[in-house]
Amino acid sequence: PVLPDAPVPRKAKTPGGTPAAAVRLFAASVPVAGTLADTYLRSRGLTQGGRMSALRFHPKCWHRDEGQTRSTPRPALIAAVTDGAGALQGVHRTWLAPDGQGKARVETQRRAMGHLLGNAVRLTPHDDILVVGEGIETMLSLVEAMPGLPVWAALSSSHLGAVLLPEGVQRLYIAIDRDPAGQRAAERLSARALDAGIAVRVLEPRLGDFNDDLRANGKDALRQHLARQIGPEDRHRLSG
Repeated sequence: PVLPDAPVPRKAKTPGGTPAAAVRLFAASVPVAGTLADTYLRSRGLTQGGRMSALRFHPKCWHRDEGQTRSTPRPALIAAVTDGAGALQGVHRTWLAPDGQGKARVETQRRAMGHLLGNAVRLTPHDDILVVGEGIETMLSLVEAMPGLPVWAALSSSHLGAVLLPEGVQRLYIAIDRDPAGQRAAERLSARALDAGIAVRVLEPRLGDFNDDLRANGKDALRQHLARQIGPEDRHRLSG
């Protein structure tokens, strides 16, 4: 007997929020240099964003606050969240004001998608030392002051405590925000690093975070403040 053709299953649409959706959004974005994302970062005292391959700009990234039924396209800073193998596992979006002078005036200004736990925004490549903290702007502030040190952003205190440290790291610097959540995250990550035989130092800002310090006191003052906290074996790298 002739059997009827089996129905071809319709390919399921990839849901938003997956690593695959993150890959598509990052691919649809453009380099930061000369865009509104560059304008935004420079308004925060950050001049190196245009050189970071982990950061991109999307002129019309969909945004929707809780309770809204329709999404609105807004300009956004897009950051790649990658794993230890360098594969993109998620993205972080920061929606921007139309002129780039600050964040968008919306309830939810930042949102992440994809697989974040254990991963990070790798702003600069690591070697035998690594500096890890929370926010992208916070960690870019450290790049301004000490461009010779490798810097990652874990995006939040909970993810900072869980970030997976790469093999070969001998010294870890944890750049905290001055709040209880940042302190607890540093304690969790410190314990894991010490168990792995990695030396740990905690970097503390004068104000709420290192971007506050940069904007209030300038790059040179921030470098001097960090030099007192960096181990003597790494101080030669503060100037790049």
